[in-house]
Amino acid sequence: MSASVVVRLAAAPRRKVRYLCRRLSTDQPGNGAPQPAAPLDSEPAAVRRPRKDPSDRTVLLFPGQGSQFVGMGRGLLKYPNVKEMFTVAQRVLGYDLLSLCLQGPEEELQKTVHCQPAVFVTSLAAVERLNHENPKAIETCVAAAGFSVGEFAALVFSGAMNFAEALYAVKVRAEAMQKASELVPSGMLSVIGRPQAQYKYACLQAKEYCKSVGIEEPVCSVANYLFPDGRVIAGHQQALDFLQKNSRQLQFMRTKPLPVSGAFHTELMKSATEPLREVLHQVEVRRPEISVYSNVDGKRYMNNSHMRRQLVKQLVSPVKWEQTLHEIFERVQGEKFPHTYEVGPGKQLGATLQKCNRKAFNSYAHVEVTAHED
Repeated sequence: MSASVVVRLAAAPRRKVRYLCRRLSTDQPGNGAPQPAAPLDSEPAAVRRPRKDPSDRTVLLFPGQGSQFVGMGRGLLKYPNVKEMFTVAQRVLGYDLLSLCLQGPEEELQKTVHCQPAVFVTSLAAVERLNHENPKAIETCVAAAGFSVGEFAALVFSGAMNFAEALYAVKVRAEAMQKASELVPSGMLSVIGRPQAQYKYACLQAKEYCKSVGIEEPVCSVANYLFPDGRVIAGHQQALDFLQKNSRQLQFMRTKPLPVSGAFHTELMKSATEPLREVLHQVEVRRPEISVYSNVDGKRYMNNSHMRRQLVKQLVSPVKWEQTLHEIFERVQGEKFPHTYEVGPGKQLGATLQKCNRKAFNSYAHVEVTAHED
């Protein structure tokens, strides 16, 4: 299915899904839509408006692959537009995503090709809940960031991409990453290190070991910067086995293999870049209405070509989440922090925020995606 077919399939609901939660057109002036955002709490030099209290503003964080679980979304179906979102998803994906989210089976939901669209849609459905229960949180949002596939949800929320088109791009991305992960045995390893741990040196040792057992071009590198002394290392499976076996000598306090199919955000994903590049040139990408931060360098997206380049580069580059959080929440001493909402399954992003910035975490909340709070 080409992207143009997806656009036609989603043409009827597109007016509502453009983004469902914001209910703001990005095309017509004078409708109250936010203008392209400057950095948090900054103002143009020529026009000095009264400074807004940062605590009256919000930031949204969108989770990535690994946060999914069977039953997610059950607490969201009663909110406006959520069922319609899953209906559009079924058209774009060609299978019943809602049933997979609610009932599993778990082994199917865990697959890269399924969990990335599932997390994407469920996260945007969680924004619907937030908008229904606290519309001010949406109206006053000045920044958003997403972890890996969560960047696509953040960009849809910001008005930069259309829901159905972005979901199709996520579908292509997930399929390409799944294929890339099947080329060689590889994976990802969560590592908590001591302050003296040297992650790059550990990866170099693991690659030397791989060469000694016949792997000609081994890959082993930091794939996620999560928080101080918290990393995810990815690469050939033999390299990860070496790191686990030698964790004590490498000053690793804890290592844990992640339940993913491959070494995401490393050079082993190179074959996935071209399919994603192609689909991103078929879908419409606009400048975000709020600040959205890139995983590649933690900096704000500037324009549509910048977004396309960074989203492709993200596949083979480490997710600099710790750096992104510092960029969003850095402020002078005594200045207040915005309210932060994690929208989507799991609370992993809240945990990383707590480790990176405890004061910012004091204003954190998670938008529940299951039914037990309803």
